[in-house]
Amino acid sequence: MDSLQVLGSPQSKKISRKSQIPAPESEDVSDLTVKTSRHASTKKSMPRWTRKRVMAHLGLKKCPVQMYVAGVYLAERFSLPMVYVYSVLMNYAVEGRRKLRGSITVNTSKNAAVALICGSLLNRGTTVLRRMPKIEEVHRLVEVLKSIGVKVRWDANNLIISPPSELRLDHINKKAASRTRSIAMLIGPLSHWEKNFTVPVAGGCVLGNRSLTAHIDALHTLGIEMKGTREGWDVRSKKKMPAEIVMYEASDTGVENALMAAALIPGITTIRFASANYMVQDLCVFLESMGVRIDGIGTANLVVHGIDHIDMDAAGEPSEDPIEAMFFIALAATTRSEIMVRRAPIDFIGLELMRLRKMGLRFTMTEPTMGNNGRVRLVDIQIMPSVLTASDEKIAPMPYPGINIDNLPLFVPIATQAEGKTLIHDWVYENRALYYTEMNKLGADVTLYDPHRVSVRGPTVLKAAHIESPPALRPASMLLIGMLSAKGESHLRNTYLINRGYENLHERLKKLGARIKAYE
Repeated sequence: MDSLQVLGSPQSKKISRKSQIPAPESEDVSDLTVKTSRHASTKKSMPRWTRKRVMAHLGLKKCPVQMYVAGVYLAERFSLPMVYVYSVLMNYAVEGRRKLRGSITVNTSKNAAVALICGSLLNRGTTVLRRMPKIEEVHRLVEVLKSIGVKVRWDANNLIISPPSELRLDHINKKAASRTRSIAMLIGPLSHWEKNFTVPVAGGCVLGNRSLTAHIDALHTLGIEMKGTREGWDVRSKKKMPAEIVMYEASDTGVENALMAAALIPGITTIRFASANYMVQDLCVFLESMGVRIDGIGTANLVVHGIDHIDMDAAGEPSEDPIEAMFFIALAATTRSEIMVRRAPIDFIGLELMRLRKMGLRFTMTEPTMGNNGRVRLVDIQIMPSVLTASDEKIAPMPYPGINIDNLPLFVPIATQAEGKTLIHDWVYENRALYYTEMNKLGADVTLYDPHRVSVRGPTVLKAAHIESPPALRPASMLLIGMLSAKGESHLRNTYLINRGYENLHERLKKLGARIKAYE
């Protein structure tokens, strides 16, 4: 792209990326975006630029969106990682208890997007990933790829990825890698580039002890060994062979790693007890588009017909995000608002909607239409203001087609507005249920029974509060819904993790009538 669209002002304008930024007159470092004069990958000396000077030169006002624009400008002009600019838009001020109205279109999913980015490394040719969400999780993974020599560029919402003849794995961006859980999914693809390499320890949401045993066991069966060290994961490949894998657990990312490793091992690999979740299906569709036949897509048994090489002009795209669809459904249910949720992937939220219908939620749906990838079925869901009652059965997640584990926290704010007591059983993650009690700061009645179970008694009138965002995406989203339903002005601080999974969420909420402001 040759220009940058400036948002957040009455008169939007475009700024040429070739604009000349004058050198700073002083070494004032009070507002630095770049706090080093030497960039590790280029080793070229650079002046110390300030976001303030860039904004003045480009005629931007001091609002969060335009401050973010200035940071992005700096990063792209000087080939800096986005990790230097994501410290903006990190807090939300929310004036709640407003009836929302309108329609919202579901974006493509974070979890499928990162899987496709990792899968693109199986291709020695150029891969175009269409309709990619511009979210922090994607930005971090792009930074990692660039650091090892992969050419990656944006063309609108399309990501164009071209690997070099050889990767520089010893140059991997550890800082970006430490902020994403997705880094673990590079192990399968990278095993086809190098026999021996190290991948930094995965970051992401803090949800207790998150084992990589499913990855370790599955890759071991294929001849790829992982050993944990202080630096990360040392990966050693012996002679890779097709095999029959029984997954240690129905891990989404574990299955994806096994799929990508098996894709370039000639022969037949069978994966049993495989997750059939939406991101796994999206990855399977992408691999098939590159010539890897996979039987059993959408089931717990996958048969991968591996090939020896992929070198082609490839294309793919993630499908719509069922977790984002559920966010807006939960928002409408909690605030008793009338919202149309468009392009919702019905096959991945069907059980959630059934449970909500039993709790009294009123909604209608259109007939399904086929999504862009030719597999996902999409519907428009009209949510209507409803009087809710507590669930008569506990609400707990299960592997697909059960209630999605990422959707479970979104039942908590709904339950605060339902008559009676709802039991929510979060058996998958250690201690994530502890975050649910943060709703009590908004006036909810949430009782923690143990590290996995809470009861929510309702209905309660929620009130405003200032809360530090939990270090996990879905519980942070839960609190945001609660604040939008609470009387008064709430503040949710340190919302980077929300930006990991939702693109431009606060602006989209404004279009529904929400009063929400992002600020530093």
